[in-house]
Amino acid sequence: MDGERTPVRKVVVRRPPKQRGVPRQRARERRGERALTGLRRTFALPAETVRPWGSSLAPWRLAALGVVLIVVLAFSWVSLFHVGPPSVEDLRRAAGVDEWRTLPIGVKDDQPGIAYRDKDGSWSGFDIDIAYMIAEDLGFRRDDVRFYGIESEDRARMEASDLKGNPVPVKMVIASYSITAKREEMPNVMFSSSYLHTEQSVITLRGHAKVASLEEFKGKKVCTLSASTSAITASVSGAELVRRNRVSQCFDELDNPSSGVDAISTDAAILGGFKAKFPDKYDHWDLGDDNTEAWGVSVGDNKALRDLVNLTLYRSYADPKDARWEQAYQKNIAPEASSNVEPDKTPVPLARPQQPETPRPYVRELPWEDLTS
Repeated sequence: MDGERTPVRKVVVRRPPKQRGVPRQRARERRGERALTGLRRTFALPAETVRPWGSSLAPWRLAALGVVLIVVLAFSWVSLFHVGPPSVEDLRRAAGVDEWRTLPIGVKDDQPGIAYRDKDGSWSGFDIDIAYMIAEDLGFRRDDVRFYGIESEDRARMEASDLKGNPVPVKMVIASYSITAKREEMPNVMFSSSYLHTEQSVITLRGHAKVASLEEFKGKKVCTLSASTSAITASVSGAELVRRNRVSQCFDELDNPSSGVDAISTDAAILGGFKAKFPDKYDHWDLGDDNTEAWGVSVGDNKALRDLVNLTLYRSYADPKDARWEQAYQKNIAPEASSNVEPDKTPVPLARPQQPETPRPYVRELPWEDLTS
């Protein structure tokens, strides 16, 4: 037995197969657990470890930003509502417009095409449409507008008359009222910007010899409106003036041979209406006068109301969508052009067909407003 070898039994130990990726997964899990543990410790710090106010600049920066915003907002509020020109609401308040239940306006009542009151009480004419345009922007309906006839010499007093002849104070005068420096010096006259440009002309009975200038009436009777700019030009020519408060009275004089009146001289836009109404009765003559008669709206001593009127005229002039002025011209004055020619067919200019340039009024425009519309 000693010489025999003891057989060695080979034992094979089989290990389970190595699982790839498991250690890495466990490592990631351990790192995640450590991170969570660190976060728990951070949020679990006692209150005394939190930084006191002032140890960080962030709160101070926020406070400074808040102060800057407050200052900017305060400055914007002051500059928007309390500094600079008045707003529309400021002007309305100063003018007293919101307290008026009606809007009384002094106008002429005997000028066809300009301002005419028919027998049925209806009103028509260029000045009437301009008055409606202004009243609309002031917030008045057409039924709230009251027209009263006014004489030329009463325009400065802002005093018209009702149908019974009683005096009536008016808020505005829109009565073919030419703007002059002398009138603007009067205490109760304040003009808006001009709303129509015309010139002086002459009307005679049909068949009169050609008229080229007023000097041809030297020593003859020429009727004109009292307190009118036309009277000054006629007086310089050497004509004998017959002054009347109403242009219709001048036509009564011209129609009456015994009156001795040879001609009527005043603004062409006024005379054009009579020539168009009676084309076979009168001759209208162009004087070639370069002096422009600029009509304006008189508001008495109400400066805020003047600015509101100018705002309407500015809107009408500057806004291409606002055609109210053009419509008034095409409705009342343009149709008279065909009738207003001299016997040799020379046209007599009545008024410029373009609205006079109107500067922007001194009014503050708020961000949500558009002054041109």
